[in-house]
Amino acid sequence: MQDDAISDEFLGPYPELLTEVSETGRLPRRDELDAFRELGERAAERGYGLRRLAGLYIGSTRALWGSLPGIARSATGAERARTGDALLAALDAAVAALGEGHERALRFAMRQEEGERREFIDDLLYGRSDLGRLAERAQRFGLRLAGAHAVAVACGPEKYDDVHPKVRWIERELLGRFGERDVLLSTKDGRLVCIAPSTEATVLEAFAAHAQAGGPAYAPARRVAFGRQHSGASGVVRSYEEALNALDLADRLGLDGVRLHASELLVFPVLLRDREAMADLVRTVLGPLTEARGGAEPLLETLSECAAAGYVNAEAARRLGVSVRTLSYRLERIRSLTGYDPGDALHRYTLETAAMGARLLNWPADGL
Repeated sequence: MQDDAISDEFLGPYPELLTEVSETGRLPRRDELDAFRELGERAAERGYGLRRLAGLYIGSTRALWGSLPGIARSATGAERARTGDALLAALDAAVAALGEGHERALRFAMRQEEGERREFIDDLLYGRSDLGRLAERAQRFGLRLAGAHAVAVACGPEKYDDVHPKVRWIERELLGRFGERDVLLSTKDGRLVCIAPSTEATVLEAFAAHAQAGGPAYAPARRVAFGRQHSGASGVVRSYEEALNALDLADRLGLDGVRLHASELLVFPVLLRDREAMADLVRTVLGPLTEARGGAEPLLETLSECAAAGYVNAEAARRLGVSVRTLSYRLERIRSLTGYDPGDALHRYTLETAAMGARLLNWPADGL
């Protein structure tokens, strides 16, 4: 598309304005500047860049310069200079107004694009749209849903949104390293979300590494959870939900790990599948701990830390911040109250499972 093909439409009243300015030296009026703003908007909507639009006006000014009445009739160099200054001022004002209109149209288009992108993300992660239609919309945002995908979710000490500096930084880093590889980065409910095909597992690892990195404008993510790989649009929803569940379990269980894989936490949904049975186990095995001085919480913490330390008493005592003698007293108290001996393998398994169930059910704080 050549400039002469668009000059009649996008130059508008500019040639007439130059003619009048060369004769009177006046500045463009408000209504004329508004007309140029509208031309800038229309040019942006038609896909013309601001540089090309400015070039059109500069080229027109050069083409008309020698034939403008004020220039042609200037008797002295001083008069010609004054007329030239007025013409350049008119050019500057016209191009500035074009730029305002152009930017206004781009901002509107960007907001519209962001709104459509946000609607797509919501529909994709909640599975609220027809799968065929969803797959068509996904291609527009660089995501092909025919294959298997996995989702990683990062949560931090602050909520993330699409204009958060950390989001922009991670997006630049991923695009710079991997380019366009069927990857989608977004935010949802204050968390960072990255969707990548199963063939690009390194993308999710890179996402996690960047999410965990800190900077002057942002803090490192507190945790990053990975859902398993699943096929199709519904598979993205499932992987996303697995990642969210992993984050929730980590909070409820007080897990130390920063990176969590849903595939490594599958035992917990199994334990919670029959909530009533789990509640009965907690009530039966650990209920007597409420009779201890100070309540059940210190003894529950003792069971958890002993398991984490592999039942090495010195390490468990260090984790708890107590002496080995105090730890031994607590273990004996657990045995005497519950009838289950932490030193016995089968009893230990029962106690650990019940303690894990207590944390999942937030017992004794929430009761049973």
